[in-house]
Amino acid sequence: MNSFIKKGMALLLTVPMVFALSGCNLANNGKRIIRISHSQSEAHPDHVGLLAFEEYVESKLGDKYDVQIFPNELLGSSVKAIELVQTGAIDFAIASTSNLETFDDIYQIFTMPYLFNSVEAYHAVMENEELISGIFSSTAESGFEAVAWFEAGTRNFYATSPIKTVEDLKGKKIRVQQSPANVRMMELFGAAATPMSFGEVYTAIQSGVINGAENNELALTNNKHGEICKYYTYNQHQMVPDLLIGNLRFLEGLSPEERQIFDEAAKIATQVEREEWDEQVAVAKEQATEMGVQFFETDIEPFREKVLPLHQELLAANPKLQPIYDHIQAINNQVQEAK
Repeated sequence: MNSFIKKGMALLLTVPMVFALSGCNLANNGKRIIRISHSQSEAHPDHVGLLAFEEYVESKLGDKYDVQIFPNELLGSSVKAIELVQTGAIDFAIASTSNLETFDDIYQIFTMPYLFNSVEAYHAVMENEELISGIFSSTAESGFEAVAWFEAGTRNFYATSPIKTVEDLKGKKIRVQQSPANVRMMELFGAAATPMSFGEVYTAIQSGVINGAENNELALTNNKHGEICKYYTYNQHQMVPDLLIGNLRFLEGLSPEERQIFDEAAKIATQVEREEWDEQVAVAKEQATEMGVQFFETDIEPFREKVLPLHQELLAANPKLQPIYDHIQAINNQVQEAK
């Protein structure tokens, strides 16, 4: 076990005590410690993007801030990390939109399966500041807001037995991110939804508690799910970003000049992460194939038809989603027409 991991594990054991102390955010050299938590490995694009964030902030404000990144859920599960950001115990964390639904249900928009017609449309939406800024600031009353989005690919099914058609999902126990909309999506697919922390998935599949999961290709290699799940199907049911969230009290306490630097660092992190993502997905597919994983293309229309009713269910239950939904559909059409 390397020294970084040991340090992180030791911190995990002492987090409640350390965060309870006054001045706990100050390093020995007097710098303000900036703690960032995420659930992925140190090889993951999220971590690479955060390293770029760290490098930029410290290159500009290194005399004042010491940025420290904690991967692999060292500071707790993704849900716990959001709570730590909310209270200010840590400053930033990478969060899934599903976990953010608890704090503002505007994030249900990203849970809608087949919301985007293409990857190009998805990226166009995420780069539309007019649309996205309102979503990012929606959790301000909860004490945090999103400052950047990270590429998380297209979510597809992988399991211990082949899923070549939507009928193959019937009766399968599939891990989903923790949100009611994701559970409902899986019900419409005909599978049994099992919400759990991402860090628990490997053991759950290995022990037979679940039959598979749904995620991008990197889960097969970075998280070693390809060791136990040999079948990956491109049904493309969701394109969902990861978000870098920051404690609002910390962000609002920055001077205008400092805030500009942190905002610039966030944009750089997104750019670096997206470039790294494309490279790692190509490598992950090669590595997973060597692990014995089989990749299947499938007709996505039967999958889409099963879950499209969820669009209207969510819009009816949450009217504030409608203008966002309409805006996204307009972008879908614009991108389609431009092709």
